[in-house]
Amino acid sequence: MIDINNVTRVYQIGSEKVYALNKACVHIYPGEFVSIIGPSGSGKSTLMNIIGCLDMADSGTYMLDGIPIEDYTEDELAKIRNQKIGFVFQNFNLISKLTAEENVELPLIYQKVPKAERRERVAQALERVNLGKRAKHLPTELSGGQQQRVAIARAIVTRPSLILADEPTGNLDSTTTNEIMDIFHELHDQGNTIVLITHDDEIARQASRVVHILDGKLSEVSL
Repeated sequence: MIDINNVTRVYQIGSEKVYALNKACVHIYPGEFVSIIGPSGSGKSTLMNIIGCLDMADSGTYMLDGIPIEDYTEDELAKIRNQKIGFVFQNFNLISKLTAEENVELPLIYQKVPKAERRERVAQALERVNLGKRAKHLPTELSGGQQQRVAIARAIVTRPSLILADEPTGNLDSTTTNEIMDIFHELHDQGNTIVLITHDDEIARQASRVVHILDGKLSEVSL
C-alpha cells in the first residue's frame, strides 16, 4: 500500500540545510498497524505529511497503491486525501462553531454525498466511537477525549483504507489514552491500515510493527 524509497526532504533555514528526512525507506502493507516513534524534530511529522500527500519529497519515490505520487494531479491528490486517507491530529482540528455531527459530516459534503446518506454515515461513525448521544454538542462542550473521538469519527466517516494518526493521545490523560487506543485496535481489527506517529514508547508498542525515526532516518524496532 505504502512504498517509500530513499525519500529525502530538506528545509533551508537561513544558510543551513536541515534534513527532515534523509533517504528514508518504509513499506507498509494493507491491513497493517504500524507505529512510527521518535523524539521531537526527528522527522515524524514530515514523514506523515508525505504519506498523507500533504507534502512532496525532494528526492526518492513514494508509491501509494502502486502508483507514484508525482503522477497524480493536484485535484487527484485532493481526492485521495478526502477519500482514501483519514487524518487524526493531536489538537483534534475541530471547527469550534460546528457540532460534533457537523464536524464529522464535513468530508462527506466535500465528496458531494447525498444528505440522507450523510446523515446515516455520520450517525454510524459517532456510534462507533460511543458518541451518538453527543452529536449535537459543540467541541467546547466536550472533554479532550470526546473531541478526539469526534476527530476519529470524522476520519473514518469516508471509509478510508488508510488512517494516519499524528500523536493522537498526546494531549490526553492515561485513562482517555487507553480508550482512544482501544478504538484504533478495533479499527485495525476491522481491516483498516493504521499508521500512528508518537513519541511515547508504550503507545508505539501497541502496534504490530514499530519503526524508529531519528535525524530523518528510519529503522525497524524488534518487539
